[in-house]
Formats: sequence, C-alpha cells, structure tokens
Amino acid sequence: MNTRSNYIAYFALAAVCLIWGTTYLALRIAVVGFPPFLFTALRQTTAGIILLSVMFTLGKAAWPTKEHIFRQAIGGFFMLSLGNGLVAWAEMHIPSGVAAIICSLMPVMVIIINLFISADERPTMPIIAGVALGLIGIIMIFGEHIAEFSKTEYLIGIVLTFAAVISWAGGSIWIKKKNTDSNPFVNAGLQMFFGGFWCFPLSLLFDDLSTVTWSAEVAWSMAYLIIFGSIVAYASYSYALRKLPMTIVSLYAYVNPLVAVLLGWLVLDEMLNLKIIVAFLLTVAGIYIVNRGYQLRNEWKAQFTK
Repeated sequence: MNTRSNYIAYFALAAVCLIWGTTYLALRIAVVGFPPFLFTALRQTTAGIILLSVMFTLGKAAWPTKEHIFRQAIGGFFMLSLGNGLVAWAEMHIPSGVAAIICSLMPVMVIIINLFISADERPTMPIIAGVALGLIGIIMIFGEHIAEFSKTEYLIGIVLTFAAVISWAGGSIWIKKKNTDSNPFVNAGLQMFFGGFWCFPLSLLFDDLSTVTWSAEVAWSMAYLIIFGSIVAYASYSYALRKLPMTIVSLYAYVNPLVAVLLGWLVLDEMLNLKIIVAFLLTVAGIYIVNRGYQLRNEWKAQFTK
C-alpha cells in the first residue's frame, strides 16, 4: 500500500472511530419508541440504495457478479442484520453506554477467531498486550455501570450484544478475506442493502409492530444514522478493512466509547474525572502498542524473507 492510500485508510478509520461513537446514543433514542429490527431494516436498506446509486451513477464501479453479490449478502447478514440489528434490539433493555462497553470487546473476538483460522494475522505478544491494556481502559471508563450487568432485566440485552459482537467480528474477518480485489464502497452498499433486507423477516418475527410511531426523535435519528452512521462511516470502515490489518481496524471499538464519554461531558455535562482521563490514556497507549506490534512484526518478516 502506497503512502497516499495509507493516509486515506487511517483517515477513514478515524472517521469510523468518531462517527460510530455517536451512534449508540442515536440508536438508543430511536428504539425507545420504534421497533428495532424494522428501524435497522429501513436504515440499512435506504443507506445501501443511496450509496450504490451514487457509485453506479457516477460510473465509478462495474456491476458485480452474482458470486460477488452473494458474498456481500452473507457479510451483510452477519455484520449488520445480526451485528447491528441485535444491538438495536438490546438497547431497548440496556443503556447505550453498556452496549458500547460490550461492543468494545470486538477486537478481543477478532484475536480469538484469528488464533484459530489465520497464521498470517496471528497476533504477537505486544499486540495482545496492547489490546488488553485498551480493554482495561474501557472497563475503567464504564466501571460505574458494571454493577448493573447483574440486573435481571439487562440479561437478555447483554447476551444479545455479545452475540452481535461475535457475529460482527466473524463477518469482518470473512469479508476481509473475500474482498481482496473489489470496490470497497460497492461492497459497503451491497452489505448495507442486504443487511437491512434480512432484518425485515426478523422484524416480523421479533418486533412489536404495534409500537411503530414516527416521532421527530425517530426521524432525526434515522436521518443521522443513514447518512453518517451507515453511508459515511460504514463505507469508511469497508475501505479501512481492505487497506489495513484487521486487528488495527478493530480498534475503533475501543475509541467509540471514549467518544461517547466526551460527548456526554461536552453536551450533557456528564462526569469526566481523573479516573476517566487515566482510562483514556491507557486506551490510547493500548492502540499505540498494537500499532507498534504490527510494525515490528512486519519489519521482522521483511528481514526474514530477504
């Protein structure tokens, strides 16, 4: 990857870290008064149609083959129908901050899966140490919410959110291995469209459709999540996923809760104390150690193959 592509990939990853950090709150606002799977279906199919229309109208992409469409449909099911839809359903029962801390485990799931399926991206000890340090930082930030995990009414939401994390991690790894020679933005559009499409039958099975109410909060949340949460951030995620190592890309899940904390402090005057600042520094240190671990591993490979 050349230097320009490298900068673009990291810029895309930074956009994912920032934007997806705001989506937990927007999603929580929406699903309080709107069926979650139906909300996800409408959000993702609309975003997918918009992104694909732009790509094909501008002539930036060729029409994909049936096999390629099938791969994106499978990826969309695991990453969005389950990965996003289950979190939306869970946020009816657990606060957005609790959902965020569980979703921060995604890099850990990526490492565990990679340990079993891939020798090329198997993490080294510095990478594992960096992920562990970042996870400690996230747990410290939301330490005041840990006691709530034991409440009965949170149990279903917690289990479903863990299932969503595993599904998203597995889908990300699978998509990264399958999309080595294709347009990442077309891939994102197809994944969003099919990810939303699969949520329509899930809505019929699990949503209480009698609660459909189009309030101003739902409409604004839908618009924000379609434009920024889905089109901008997911397209950026798809690009970063193609250009960067999976374990580096997955670190967005550490930054997202930090964004939520800072927004809460700036907008809602929520707590920001020394413990949270230390936790933030630990998380940043973890991200640095992971990146440095990959640099050292690649340098070692380069020397070994000479």
